[in-house]
Amino acid sequence: MISSKIIANGILRAIATLVLVLALLYFLFQIQNVLIYLIVSLILTLIGIPILDFLKKRLKFRHTIAAIFVLTFYVLIIFGFIMLFIPLIISQGQNLSLLNTAEIERNSLELIKQINSFLEQHHIDSSAIFDGKNFKSIFNFNLIPNFLNTVIGTISNFGMGLGSVLFITFFFLKDKSIFLNGAKLLIPDSHEEKILNSLNKINLLLSRYFIGLLLQLLIVFILYIIVLSIFGIPNIFVIAFLCAVLNIIPYIGPLIASILAAVLTMISNLGSDFQSEILPTTIYVLIGFWIVQVIDNNLSQPIIFSKSVSSHPLEIFLVILIAGFSFGILGMIIAVPLYTIIKVIVKEFFPDNKFIQLITKNI
Repeated sequence: MISSKIIANGILRAIATLVLVLALLYFLFQIQNVLIYLIVSLILTLIGIPILDFLKKRLKFRHTIAAIFVLTFYVLIIFGFIMLFIPLIISQGQNLSLLNTAEIERNSLELIKQINSFLEQHHIDSSAIFDGKNFKSIFNFNLIPNFLNTVIGTISNFGMGLGSVLFITFFFLKDKSIFLNGAKLLIPDSHEEKILNSLNKINLLLSRYFIGLLLQLLIVFILYIIVLSIFGIPNIFVIAFLCAVLNIIPYIGPLIASILAAVLTMISNLGSDFQSEILPTTIYVLIGFWIVQVIDNNLSQPIIFSKSVSSHPLEIFLVILIAGFSFGILGMIIAVPLYTIIKVIVKEFFPDNKFIQLITKNI
């Protein structure tokens, strides 16, 4: 017979366990940025390991030098990525006179007047929506300096995160053997073989995934260049590259790319007639971008997700959706690689589970 003392102890243990779990979850929530840094660093390390091994075996680099070379390679890619946008920033800054809020206001009001005139010609009453006075009262252009300060703060936070990720990645690469030996000491001997098998499979699948992703971005980049060049948009290489990179963000990225292309098209044609030049050109560019997305969604992405990581498109969609709600855009970017890692590990450790057999049958 169960006594009241045993029941009370059980309730207390359950409450204590619940409190500890909640405290752990709260702690993990508080350090979520650090966890994201670690995950991104781990992914970069897994990508860099094949390069590291190639440098050591083929070119006879010392381990530390090879790690420095891989990190330098990452830094050069990021630096080149940033340098690509300097011409675009300078060009659009000149077009909009970013340091002259009065000029921005005049250009914007002129564009609104042209839109208003176009709608009135088609018997659409838009005076309440696009009235210049209402527009000026809604949008305070003097807030632009504050907005720029916010952008600078965001860039500073991004720079700190990037520096942290590169720092962690370097030591993951440099002290790879130390971490592996430490992990072996913590892992029971019975699980050591499973861990090594998991790492080999993860390296293979992630390599296939990122090669496929680069191929997808290259295809989209070329198609965007074709669309932009047809309509004579300035800085086509930079805009196409930026819009192609945005495709890394699943589902949301292409939408942002289309909006960005439309905005840059309109800015590039400021001063032209809205009805005969700005509007038709913007519509044609958007149609071209949507055609590119149709090609990408029906050819490139299914090949990458189905072939490289062996996952069903609906499965990937749900994973990306959950990651997006939990960790935002960065979560959406790392969702597929992280999910692939988890699938490989659970298959290795729980091969007899029916559900795991179902979702990992092609791995």
